[in-house]
Amino acid sequence: MTADIVRYLTHPQVQIDPAVPVPQWGLNSVGRARAEALANAGWLASTTQIVSSAERKAIETAEIIAGRLGIMIEIREAMHENDRSATGFLKPAEFEEVADQFFAQPHLSVRGWERAVDAQARIVRETEAALARNRPGDVLFVGHGAVGTLLFCHYASHAIDRVHDQAAGGGNCFAFTREGRRVLHGWRKMEEIGA
Repeated sequence: MTADIVRYLTHPQVQIDPAVPVPQWGLNSVGRARAEALANAGWLASTTQIVSSAERKAIETAEIIAGRLGIMIEIREAMHENDRSATGFLKPAEFEEVADQFFAQPHLSVRGWERAVDAQARIVRETEAALARNRPGDVLFVGHGAVGTLLFCHYASHAIDRVHDQAAGGGNCFAFTREGRRVLHGWRKMEEIGA
């Protein structure tokens, strides 16, 4: 019998619309195609639970995979991305600058954003609450890049640092064992897992 694996997957590419609040953005055609390819890839076949952030892009990703596996998704409101509502939409270059500061100064609120230490505590708490049920089978969490990186830093025993961030474009995954919470691999593009 193989040990259960826990995976954290970030949603792939989204339809960016400055007029729409970021949590309500959905997948774009590329992101949807990537999620559909992942759902058919086979390496998630042992997954018995899918837990998603309540943001639309994460739910859409989770639903595509869950539909293929024939399982329900659980939505956890507090698994959302770091709260960036203080600034709203930022153009890419400005966003990257603020994101750099978010990771570099985890104990400070950068431009009103949720502090990285608080976002990390929240995502760890939510992940552990879901895992505490100890149901058999692999678990897939579907969420976001920043909180996913904070979660990875926690389980890998790394200080919060953007050097551990996922590659651009989303649709990346890291994995750890349920037993002992041992990291199996860091961020990998979902197309490269199980290949």
